Amino acid sequence: MGHFYLNSDDLIAPLKKARQDKKVVFTNGCFDLLHIGHVRYLAEARAQGDILVVGLNSDSSVKRLKGEERPLQSEADRAEILASLVSVDFTTLFFEDTPENLIHKIRPDILVKGGDWPIDKIVGAQFVLSYGGDVRSLQFVHGRSTTLLVEKMK
Repeated sequence: MGHFYLNSDDLIAPLKKARQDKKVVFTNGCFDLLHIGHVRYLAEARAQGDILVVGLNSDSSVKRLKGEERPLQSEADRAEILASLVSVDFTTLFFEDTPENLIHKIRPDILVKGGDWPIDKIVGAQFVLSYGGDVRSLQFVHGRSTTLLVEKMK
């Protein structure tokens, strides 16, 4: 089971200890109503390196990005669900609309996003590339999204 850190500053020391000579992979998202597309994506992200850190949009961030009706699950619930996945080593919240500041703190070896994000549009890509890190766009799981699930439930 992974570890959840409410404050990203609290993540830095344990991540440094775990990192040693291992490759740290970072991804981020809202992960509201976790579904098989999320699970497959996170497993693939983890397979890119040795340690997977997931930046989770806070409730306030999700509301700004997705609207007042979202998130459907609280940040605490979403974080606990993510931390319970075998593919996720560390989870932390970020309160801004993008994970740019978190990426600067973590300095991942590999930054990944889903295939719906071209590499030149991935937040933090230029920074990660500037110190020799790698940026990857993973295959998108078509037909699987929280928005589609919500529409189906209506």
